[in-house]
Amino acid sequence: MGPCSHRALVASMWTPNIDHLAKEGVKLTQHIAAAPLCTPSRAAFLTGRYPIRSGMDATNDYRVIQWAGASGGLPPNETTFAKILQQQGYITGLIGKWHQGVNCESRNDYCHHPLNHGFDYFYGMPFSLMNDCQITQPPEKDRVLRTKLWLYSQTIGLAVLTLAIARLTGLVSVTWKIITCFAWFGFLFFASWFSSYGFIRYWDCIMMRNHEITEQPMVVERTTSLILREAVSFIERNKHGPFLLFVSFLHVHTPLITTELFLGKSRYGLYGDNVEEMDWMVGRILDAIDKKGLKNTTLTYFSSDHGGFLEAQGGKAQLGGWNGIYKGGKGMGGWEGGIRVPGIFRWPGVLPADTVIDEPTSLMDIYPTVAYLAGGIVPQDRVIDGRNLMPLLQGSIQHSEHEFLFHYCGMYLHAVRWHQKDSGALWKVHYVTPIFQPEDARACYGRGICPCFGEGVTHHDPPLLFDLSRDPSEAKPLLPATEPLFDTVISRIERAVQEHRQTLTPVPQQLSLYNIMWKPWLQPCCGTFPFCWCDKEGDSAHPAL
Repeated sequence: MGPCSHRALVASMWTPNIDHLAKEGVKLTQHIAAAPLCTPSRAAFLTGRYPIRSGMDATNDYRVIQWAGASGGLPPNETTFAKILQQQGYITGLIGKWHQGVNCESRNDYCHHPLNHGFDYFYGMPFSLMNDCQITQPPEKDRVLRTKLWLYSQTIGLAVLTLAIARLTGLVSVTWKIITCFAWFGFLFFASWFSSYGFIRYWDCIMMRNHEITEQPMVVERTTSLILREAVSFIERNKHGPFLLFVSFLHVHTPLITTELFLGKSRYGLYGDNVEEMDWMVGRILDAIDKKGLKNTTLTYFSSDHGGFLEAQGGKAQLGGWNGIYKGGKGMGGWEGGIRVPGIFRWPGVLPADTVIDEPTSLMDIYPTVAYLAGGIVPQDRVIDGRNLMPLLQGSIQHSEHEFLFHYCGMYLHAVRWHQKDSGALWKVHYVTPIFQPEDARACYGRGICPCFGEGVTHHDPPLLFDLSRDPSEAKPLLPATEPLFDTVISRIERAVQEHRQTLTPVPQQLSLYNIMWKPWLQPCCGTFPFCWCDKEGDSAHPAL
């Protein structure tokens, strides 16, 4: 079971299935995502490597794959844990969100597709859920840019109309040929941007089964039942052999698509409703495992790809979750609220029950852990940043194998943590932090999401220093005048940063401006482009609820 999007702390909500999962297994309280956004975080999860190593992080403001018809994505030469398990004889499946790209050079090359990255079966969204997928929601993608383009188009149209009236009334002597050319320019300008932004539901909000598009656009109201049906069906089909199932929920991602059964059920509004529905889905999947007699032979893992999205609000309602005592949220590569996520492992008879581990661990650790359990070998020709968690989970070692973890925002290193095992201290330095809007907030409400560079960040020299073992909220930075180890800690971490940077090699940037642009010739289409429309599911999903 894999990461979901925009998850925050859910302990105060009614989540009996997730709570029971933690009671039966091991809970990691310092589980860290390698990035604060979905595309790079998932790339790191799948490959066991910081996303900067695969080119899956950005130097610009577009830090995730922007279109299903873009050319960027998880490079074909990256080896996912699914591919390792596939080579070991496992049947591998991905149900839910992908957001790692689809095509490279043609509409049907599927170079970034899950089936090209070790999954035998895929059902879900090749892109990501967003407000544009639901007709009743305001637009989300490039909202400011779209507003400007619409304004420019209206201005050009008004100018053409004014010129035409002035010509008819004899106020100006401009020729009709010039007016016609100006009108054609306005039309071409409008068509150039509206052909992409005007049809986002059709271009991005699609569902696929393997290489086949099943819904374009997707019917969001039935997606929950479809994903649940597919997950349970995969378990049923493969119960007699080894399998890997990665369920990547569309919950709890804005626009918080929630079925009628759960609307109004929570004390915490729509977000709470969505969390409780996700918990119910977790319970149904666990029930399917238990009923097939697979509980004691199955390692179950639950996590998230980043922290809660604080800037997602609807009026006074918080739609993106909350991160409790941890500062910051989604998009913030340094602050704990953006990267500290749930981590639960259950394997009865192999892992201890009702156990809590406070050691630093990473989503990247899943890669070498499952490779080890399947008898596979991780690639030897590249750096693998994850560590096998089994010794820590089983209690044969007491400390995490991670001495340092590096926290990137895009391709910019914002923070580093150092686990000083001999003293028990957990140092964390911040070289760059976002400027909150307003300043006393814990998010960038004025921007919509915090930036990684430019005028929206502050560079710290000397860096901010915290001891998370004493101050997990990162509320009071330690000062050179009051912390006797300040200079020693900063010096040791800076040496680790230099050593880390020496392991980085140049790679093609998958999130470059060219690679994240919409390309009509790469657009997945279930008809003859641009007439892309189909619904091959009908009403078959509803009985699953």
